[in-house]
Amino acid sequence: MDIAQTSSGKTHRDENFPVASFLIAPRHRAPILAFYDFVRAADDIADHPTLSAQEKLDLLDALDAALIGEAEEDAEVARRLRETCRERRLDPQHARDLILAFKRDVTQSRYRDWDDLIDYCRYSAMPVGRFVCDLHGENPARVWPANDALCAALQIINHLQDCGKDYRNLDRVYLPQDALAAHGATVEMLGQESASPPLLATIRDLNEKTGRLLAQSRPFADLIDDTRLAMEIGAIQTLAEQLVARLAVADPLRDKVHDGKFSFALKGAAGALGALLRRVSRPRRADSAAVPSTRPGARQ
Repeated sequence: MDIAQTSSGKTHRDENFPVASFLIAPRHRAPILAFYDFVRAADDIADHPTLSAQEKLDLLDALDAALIGEAEEDAEVARRLRETCRERRLDPQHARDLILAFKRDVTQSRYRDWDDLIDYCRYSAMPVGRFVCDLHGENPARVWPANDALCAALQIINHLQDCGKDYRNLDRVYLPQDALAAHGATVEMLGQESASPPLLATIRDLNEKTGRLLAQSRPFADLIDDTRLAMEIGAIQTLAEQLVARLAVADPLRDKVHDGKFSFALKGAAGALGALLRRVSRPRRADSAAVPSTRPGARQ
């Protein structure tokens, strides 16, 4: 089986958060979508239902080799991103970091503790925002700490809302083992139709830590020079905070965590507008906004 045959058919429109929305300047949308398509291809390989672990690792290696122009057979998604990186003078390392995360999905299905989970997010989530910031010419030293906190939070929100599905379909458990043990929960509880009190307590605890990550990322939009990107980040921050609020009361094994698309879009628009209004009413000097000093993932 080659890389193209592993496609799930999912696109950026199927994601829980905006990807290259109309808020992003048109000249930046195609590079973001090239990055997304590459990452989606790698994700589909890691999640493929019939490939063996070794076959997945071999295909991920082939995709990585194609990205840097060293593959025997080129892959379309890798070629497009490779050319995009060359044209925009971008480092392909962000995409290569994601390949490492998908390899980890193939070889690791349990996480020891919060720090172990955040280390996974360092490769599975943070590079996405870093790529987008680099594409817009933002200052890494100023924006990456807040970006990393937001991206880690988004990843963990997805883990929490999909915890039952991940366990049943993929035998992956992203809820750290020490958090489960602390509340007397077991992995097998994820296979039930609704969350038991110990499992629900674990989810609430992890959701609270995720909320602290979002507190760290709240200044992110105001640190961004590009107004349209700042609005996109404002929208994503608002949507993430809404989901954390929902997870504080919902049972993700039984309840739908996401609102309908219309309601979700309205909340995102409110976040984008808020970022714009802050910019208009309180202009930000280039380096005056404080960068969160707490390392994303530090033990809370």
